[in-house]
Amino acid sequence: MLEAADIYEALCQRHTAEKQEQLKNARIAVAGLGGLGSHVSIALARLGIGCLRLIDYDVVDITNIFRQSYRLQHIGQYKTDCMKAQIAEINPYIKVEAVTKKITPENVMELIGDADIVCEALDRKESKAMLINKIMERSGDKIVVAGSGMAGTDSGNRILTRKVTNRFYVCGDGISGLEDGLQLMAPRVALCAMHEANMIMRILLGEPEE
Repeated sequence: MLEAADIYEALCQRHTAEKQEQLKNARIAVAGLGGLGSHVSIALARLGIGCLRLIDYDVVDITNIFRQSYRLQHIGQYKTDCMKAQIAEINPYIKVEAVTKKITPENVMELIGDADIVCEALDRKESKAMLINKIMERSGDKIVVAGSGMAGTDSGNRILTRKVTNRFYVCGDGISGLEDGLQLMAPRVALCAMHEANMIMRILLGEPEE
C-alpha cells in the first residue's frame, strides 16, 4: 500500500506544492450524498482535500445507481458508509467524517461542524433553503456552494456558476426542477456537481468568481 507521502507527492506533481498545501488544509462539509453530493465528494477526494465531512441519512436504492456514484453492491447500505469506502480506495489518508443523520433546522450547525465550506447537495428545495438560510444566519464566515436547476435534458451549457454574495455561490441553470415534471438524468446532474466541486476548489485557491 502506498504511504501518505507517496500520494501527497503525486498530488503535488499534478497540482503544484503550493496549491496542494491549500487543498490539504481545507475542511469541507457535503450535505447530501445523492446525485450532486456523491460526485462532489469523489472530485474533492481526487483533489486531496484534507478533511471531508459527509452528511446523509439515507441508504442506497436501485434508482440511485443511475445518477449517483454508487454501484449495485451498495444497495441497502448507508450512503455515508459507501462514500467513505470509495474515498478510501482513492486516497486512504483523507480524513473522512461520516455523519449518518438527517439535517434539521435544529442540528444544521452541529452537523456541519468546523467546515470552512459547505456543499449544499440536498434533494428538496425546502431543505436546500433551510440549510442555506441557517448557515447564513448563524455563521459569519462559512461559505455555501449550492446546486439549483439541473433536471431534464436541456443543454449542459445552461449549467452555470453564479456568485450571489461573498459567502454564497449557486451552480445550475436556476430554473429546471422535479416540480416542473422533469427527470434527473445522470449527465446533467453530474455537470452541476462538477460545477460545485470546481467552485469549491477555486475558493480554496483564492480564485472566487467575480
